[in-house]
Amino acid sequence: MLFIKHYLDKHLHIVTLDVPWPADYGGVVDLFYKLKALHQLGIKIHLHCFTSGRSPQDELNKYCVEVNYYPRKKNISSVSLRIPYIVSSRKSDALIANLNKDDYPVLLEGIHCTYYLYNGALINRKVMVRLHNAEFEYYKQLAVQEKNWLKKLYYLTESRLLYHYEKKIANKAAFISVSRHDVTVYQQLFDAVNIEYLPVFIPYTLAVGKEGKGCFCFYHGNLSVNENEKAALWLLQQVFSKLTVPFVIAGKDPSPQLLQAAHQCKHTCIVANPSEKEMQDMIGKAHIHVLPSFNNTGIKLKLINALFNGRHCLVNAAGVEGSGLESACHIAEDADAFIHAIRKLYEQPFTEEEREQRQGLLHQIFNADRNAEMLIELIRKDNAATADLQ
Repeated sequence: MLFIKHYLDKHLHIVTLDVPWPADYGGVVDLFYKLKALHQLGIKIHLHCFTSGRSPQDELNKYCVEVNYYPRKKNISSVSLRIPYIVSSRKSDALIANLNKDDYPVLLEGIHCTYYLYNGALINRKVMVRLHNAEFEYYKQLAVQEKNWLKKLYYLTESRLLYHYEKKIANKAAFISVSRHDVTVYQQLFDAVNIEYLPVFIPYTLAVGKEGKGCFCFYHGNLSVNENEKAALWLLQQVFSKLTVPFVIAGKDPSPQLLQAAHQCKHTCIVANPSEKEMQDMIGKAHIHVLPSFNNTGIKLKLINALFNGRHCLVNAAGVEGSGLESACHIAEDADAFIHAIRKLYEQPFTEEEREQRQGLLHQIFNADRNAEMLIELIRKDNAATADLQ
């Protein structure tokens, strides 16, 4: 256990790829709950948010000594032949001017926010990068799933640019990854020498899955993301078309194709754009969370939500790789294996013993106070630059 009293009254800049409140999609959950945990340990946060539509939020002022907003520049001037668009569209003279007002350490949230690390403007500063994904891998896998050829070309181009970009900056700062898989990728492909694993920060503390049986199988996610749509379609067409157990899909902005597929069978349906309360109610009532993934980078927050708040979780290896959550899940790979597992699990009540075992594992990994202490210690001991927590 670290001695938190040594870190009180310390300052830290955090630059985020988006406004982290409301914490209503996976990309900002870790951001927001990290702010809360660091604030509770006495860190004085200077927050800098890029935004392309999300408005300023008074909620953030509760945890930060200052909050600054910078528009993401989504125009032709942001397109570069050398720098990934997710990076080149997040440049701001006002941001670097604000960072240069002092020499406090800087935490860059995501490759998206690393332009001033890349161009040398943060030299001689203590800088850490929170790695949300091995982004080049993530965009390559998005391209594989994409049917629209223009979007596929964009994803492939972005993946190529990201590979070279991530390789160039991999040893310009200390990196903190949300996944052990991504740590290995950076070490093996980019020869990264200063990269650590630190679990995501989440709002849950107790596993509360109800004992007994739920009444349906469930898949949830942002259905406007092509990877999630492909997973939902695969489940409908390859798995639940051969079963009779009820299957519910829920999430944001399902496509007409997905809506049509969900209504092909009497025992399958889709809930479009549920409220957060409605979503959590469905998570609690489901008997099996069926969550295959076609992407093994980063961490799947929908799986973490299901493990804390639901019953049985059935995944494939890609959905759990590098998470440390394998022992809390049932794992299948192809459609036949998913069908066999669903038939078995649907008749198997969720037990108090399973919930208690799950709680022990989840508390060990997702202890926000301990992980915030670890983050502070990583910043304090990092010798990649000369500054320290001031």
